[in-house]
Amino acid sequence: MNFGMILIWLAFICGWGATFYSINYYTASNHRAKMRRNKLEMLCAACITLSSFILIIELLSVNASYEYVFNHSSTDLSWFYRISAFWAGQEGSLLLWTWATLVMLLLLRYTGHTKELTETRMMDITRIVSMTVVSVFLILLVIDNPFSAYRILPTGTIEATNWNPFAVLYDVPYGQGMNPLLRNPWMAVHPPVLFLGYAAFTIPFAAAIGNLITKDSRWTLVARDWMRIAWLFLTLGIGLGGFWAYEVLGWGAWYWTWDPVETSSLIPWITATAYLHAQTRTKYGEYGFLAPLLAVASFILVIFATFVTRSGIWASVHSWQDFTTEGLVIAIFLIILTGSSVFLLAKRYLEDEDDKKGTGTD
Repeated sequence: MNFGMILIWLAFICGWGATFYSINYYTASNHRAKMRRNKLEMLCAACITLSSFILIIELLSVNASYEYVFNHSSTDLSWFYRISAFWAGQEGSLLLWTWATLVMLLLLRYTGHTKELTETRMMDITRIVSMTVVSVFLILLVIDNPFSAYRILPTGTIEATNWNPFAVLYDVPYGQGMNPLLRNPWMAVHPPVLFLGYAAFTIPFAAAIGNLITKDSRWTLVARDWMRIAWLFLTLGIGLGGFWAYEVLGWGAWYWTWDPVETSSLIPWITATAYLHAQTRTKYGEYGFLAPLLAVASFILVIFATFVTRSGIWASVHSWQDFTTEGLVIAIFLIILTGSSVFLLAKRYLEDEDDKKGTGTD
C-alpha cells in the first residue's frame, strides 16, 4: 500500500475542509465550525509532515519504485545529496513549500504576540487566506504526486500511477540519480532556504488582505515579523544561488546573469524591502494604502516567479521546460489572486479618497 500517496490525499481533504470551516466560522460565527477548522488544520499539517518523512526515507533507501525517487536519487549519491533530492524536483519542492506554510500558520496561532489577535476578524481572514493558498498547493500535489509509483499493467507494460495507492509496486533496481548540475553543496542548501522565504510571504499577504477587508490596523503586528523572516530567507536564498551559479554554471566572475528566473525572484525581494521601510511609518498613520499594497504585491510576485519556473515559458537553467497541468493551475491561481487583490486594493483606495474628501468638506 502506498501510504505516502494516501497521506497526500488526506492532506488535500483536510486542507480544503479547514478552508471551508474557516469561511463558515467567519460568516456565521459557528463555533462547531471553529473547532473542526482547528482540528483539520492540525491533521493536514500532520499528514504533510509524515508524508515528508516518508519521502526522505524512500530517497535515502533509494526505493526507485517511486518515480520521484527514481528521477532524483541513486546509490552513488552520499546521504547528504539523497536528502537534498527532496527539493530537487517539482513535486518535492512543492511538498516542502506546503509543509513550511502550514508550520508557519501554526506558529502564528500558538506563539508570539500574535496569539492575542487569534479571535479577531482580521486574524480569521488571515487564516482563511493562508489555508486557501495551502489548499491550492495541495491540488498541485495531488496532480503531480511525489509518491507516484511504477506498476505492471495486465498487458505487461510498466507505467507510473498517480492515483492508485493500492497498486502493487514494480521493483525498480536502481535510480538514475540527481542532475549533475545539482550535485553541489551550495545547491543543496539554496532551494530550501528560498522556499522557506517564499512560504513566509504568505502570512504578510494574508494579513494585508485581512486589513483591506476589516481595516484593522493591527495587521502590521502579524505582517511585520513574518515579512522580516521572508526577506531574510529570500536574501540568503538568492545569495546562495549566486555562489552555486558561480561555481557550476561557468558565469565567470559574475554571481548574477539576469536569468529570467533569477530576476523573477529578485523583484519580490525589492517590494519586500520597500514594505519593510514603509512599515516603520505605519504606526504614525502613514502609508495606510502603500504598506498593504507592497505586502500583497510581494506574494503575487512570488507566485509569478513560481509560474515562470514551472511553466517553461522562458528559457532558464532553473525552469522545467514544459507546460503541464500544474503550470495551468498556477496560472489560474495567479489570475484569481491578482484580480481579487486589485479589486480589494482599488476599493480601499476609493474609500480612502472619499474619507479625505469628507474630511476636507468638514
